[in-house]
Amino acid sequence: MEAIEELAVQPCTSSLYLRPFRLSYRQNGTKKFWDFMRTHDSVSILIFNTSRQCFVVVKQFRPAVYMCEVERDHPQVFQNQNKESFASLENPIPAVVGVTYELCAGIVDKPGLSLEEIACEEVLEECGYRVSTAELRRITSYRSGVGLTGSRQTLFYAEVNDQMRTSGGGGQPEEGELIEVVEIPLEESMKFAYDETFPKTMGVIFSFMWFHNNIAPKLPKK
Repeated sequence: MEAIEELAVQPCTSSLYLRPFRLSYRQNGTKKFWDFMRTHDSVSILIFNTSRQCFVVVKQFRPAVYMCEVERDHPQVFQNQNKESFASLENPIPAVVGVTYELCAGIVDKPGLSLEEIACEEVLEECGYRVSTAELRRITSYRSGVGLTGSRQTLFYAEVNDQMRTSGGGGQPEEGELIEVVEIPLEESMKFAYDETFPKTMGVIFSFMWFHNNIAPKLPKK
């Protein structure tokens, strides 16, 4: 996962996932504009393994996170953004700075499937557990990247056990996914959520808090 080589930044002239636009508008009599991206909505799933009393999350390399850290050390890396090509990155920083812990998640890009069906597919592909739509609990939806994309993410909760695991997960290599499945013990979860040495998404923190407020009090006492 952390064997990242031959890094080079270049302009993005087309993408399957992002479309840049500029909106011009007038607000309270003042002329304004705002640059934004259109992208897919998404689903995420908080997975709790009842057999081992742990959360199941994923760990993967995120180029955008990595490049934020690269720019801190090499501010010049984006200075040529108006040119046709960028220089390769010499002596790049360790790839581990771009590795994050996240909920199992996926984009909504299959019109024929419901959000629940897409969520079940992601749980199976990324984490190896087979769940049905009836076993999902919808927690809520929210907007992410409100200053840039404004896309909607819908969060689900799924309880699994060891018998429901049919594979090791890891995503779909043919689509370039390289995902590591990580288990976070329940008793360590809030410490993990606030430990900044483990880079993570807000979805992890929020969903762990939701679990401790709504599910943990109903668990059998040891």
